[in-house]
Amino acid sequence: MRPTAARPRSTAPLTALVALTLAAGALTACGSGSGSDPNTLKVSFKQSTDNSIKVMDGFLADIKKQFEKKYPGKKVELVPIKAPDSEYYTKLQQMLRSPRTAPDLVYEDTFLINSDITSGYLKPLDPYLDKWPDWNQFIGTAKSAAQGEDGKTYGVPDGTDTRGLWFDKGIFKKAGLPANWQPKTWDDVLAAARTIKKKVPGVTPINVYTGKPAGEASTMQTFEMLLYGTTDSSTDPLYDKSSKKWIAGSQGFKDALQFVETVYKEKLGPDVSDALDPNIQTIVAGDLLPKGKLGIALDGSWLPQAWLKGSGHEWPQWSSELGLASMPTQHGQAPGKVSMSGGWTWAIPSKAGNSDLAFDFIKLMQTKANAEKWYIANSGIAVRKDVASDPSYATAQPGIKFFTDLVSSTHYRPAYPAYPKVSTAIQEAMEGVTTGDMSVDKAASGYDTALKDDTDNQVVNK
Repeated sequence: MRPTAARPRSTAPLTALVALTLAAGALTACGSGSGSDPNTLKVSFKQSTDNSIKVMDGFLADIKKQFEKKYPGKKVELVPIKAPDSEYYTKLQQMLRSPRTAPDLVYEDTFLINSDITSGYLKPLDPYLDKWPDWNQFIGTAKSAAQGEDGKTYGVPDGTDTRGLWFDKGIFKKAGLPANWQPKTWDDVLAAARTIKKKVPGVTPINVYTGKPAGEASTMQTFEMLLYGTTDSSTDPLYDKSSKKWIAGSQGFKDALQFVETVYKEKLGPDVSDALDPNIQTIVAGDLLPKGKLGIALDGSWLPQAWLKGSGHEWPQWSSELGLASMPTQHGQAPGKVSMSGGWTWAIPSKAGNSDLAFDFIKLMQTKANAEKWYIANSGIAVRKDVASDPSYATAQPGIKFFTDLVSSTHYRPAYPAYPKVSTAIQEAMEGVTTGDMSVDKAASGYDTALKDDTDNQVVNK
């Protein structure tokens, strides 16, 4: 998420980054394409919009050195795309359309991969995976996240993530709330936010991402964390697998919107203008939380990467100043807590010129040692069994065990080809109730209409 979502990145500076102009016109002028030089591997990835957060940059710089040493005469050209999530996906797809602009290796969010598979942008990796012994170390759920509807695998996952409630212990103490807080229902979460608003003026009680500017963070970190807590754990409230149709007209959908509306209508969240700032994720991780300005954050396992040494938002005290609680189900129904998991994958474009070299780069990134290094630096959750069972991983950073334990109650998005459009429709409904321009009923009705259009009427009413 990572991307899921949408995660900032940080550590050592990258020594040889190749600038990539984000304008669409510049993308078509990148030269003769990734295959023009058989000795140069082009690797494209999402670079944080916050210049001080360079986890991915540092990791890839290290792999680049290892690769060029292992394969004399070969060069790696790192091609960062510096953009917020929604812009990254757009720019990446623009690049994938032509052999002139397609890199040899790309970083794909699992929520988008099926859309790119259907568009013919990605190459199936099964011929490579069948000959790679390390593939047996990857957990099944992570493998399935990179599969197309044709059963073929189009990406190698580099970790997963979970989500929960971060809270400021100092603010909780001032508000008279417990240091070991664990809400049992949505009402408990809202009650804590209301108490903070009343007793600790000058801070934001709670942040839940909302609207289109935050992109998939709104859909996954907030809405789906709510929606998947409205049903029992065996039921998918967004997509009906038995009929292979998307679900419209559910009460759970309205209830999730109602929670979002309550947060912003009662002014428990950030000012609406700040909530709809495309940089809200950086604001939360880099300003509100480390400066004691936010009581509760519904957010992801990757946040600590923003506070590491050299990140620009260094906060060595975070593990003692913040508490962690699982997000409860709506009414406390079994299993009592809910989480969502996503993650990112490395994929080879169908128009890439150096596919074999690209997979060699993947294999080097995903050795046990390099994978463990990445999971720890990225505050990610291991998808390699040998890393997950390694004590040095489990104790590497505070919070890893908490978020890893949430995997037992987590859910995965129905990342079918229509999902990106469905996600956008959810964000539009959220934005409507956040600004007050729409009632919950009107926003839910608008979503149902958009859902029919976006899925060719593959909809079932609940």
